[in-house]
Amino acid sequence: MSARVLLGTQGWSYSDWIGVFYPPGAKPEHYLPFYSQVFDTVELDTTFYDAPKVAIARSWGKRVPGSFRFAAKVPRAITHDRRLAATAAEFESFVRSLDPLGEKLGPLLIQLPAEFTRDESTAGTLRKFLAQVPAGVKVAVEFRDASWHDEATYEVLRQHNAAFAWTQWRDLPRVTEVTADFLYLRWLGVRDRVEKYDRVSIDRSAAHAEWEADLTRALPRVREVYGYFNNHWAGHSPASANEMKRRLGLIVVEPRDRWSQRELW
Repeated sequence: MSARVLLGTQGWSYSDWIGVFYPPGAKPEHYLPFYSQVFDTVELDTTFYDAPKVAIARSWGKRVPGSFRFAAKVPRAITHDRRLAATAAEFESFVRSLDPLGEKLGPLLIQLPAEFTRDESTAGTLRKFLAQVPAGVKVAVEFRDASWHDEATYEVLRQHNAAFAWTQWRDLPRVTEVTADFLYLRWLGVRDRVEKYDRVSIDRSAAHAEWEADLTRALPRVREVYGYFNNHWAGHSPASANEMKRRLGLIVVEPRDRWSQRELW
């Protein structure tokens, strides 16, 4: 496998994981160091609500190995409130807030609201936004309306090496278009189908097989893959991530095998 494949979860702060993923008795300050011994990437959801303070970003970076990568959701003030319009200064400020992560920073996710449908105006807004992304910053765009599923969208993304986020969400049609030298995948599920996050409660075997096939076909065309499972997809996102790693022939770390390593904290 030539591409570097990093698979993990959307967030790590779930008390339901204690005694299943995290060792019994684990405290919140233990979570990230332990998580980084099992997975090599995570998607930051907290950044959707606000840019992190520099001290917090520095703390995240210090608690994980050098090979670890953080993906970060762009704040909703940019994606949902302003819907990308006239947000160059805000976006630059957000990128600077993540500077303490250094090389541990992976792609930034632009998650657009379902109401952001494609027309001449919104397509122009997207083009302008992508044109002002600083050099060296990877971005992926998640569209939640099928009006963006066309060649014109893919071409704009390719011009800026921005990834079309492959997303499984509600009844949104699956798109597996390659528009950058990396892939960004999100498995979201439906919130009201899962109440606790301590076990797999939805059989996703068929979906796993479909995504495995799509990924296998795309791997020769990219350098990196970033993929993140939500607890709502099957009930327990660490198990979902490890299942996909097994299917792709990647090394799987079983969390319980790390429970005895108390020196982590």
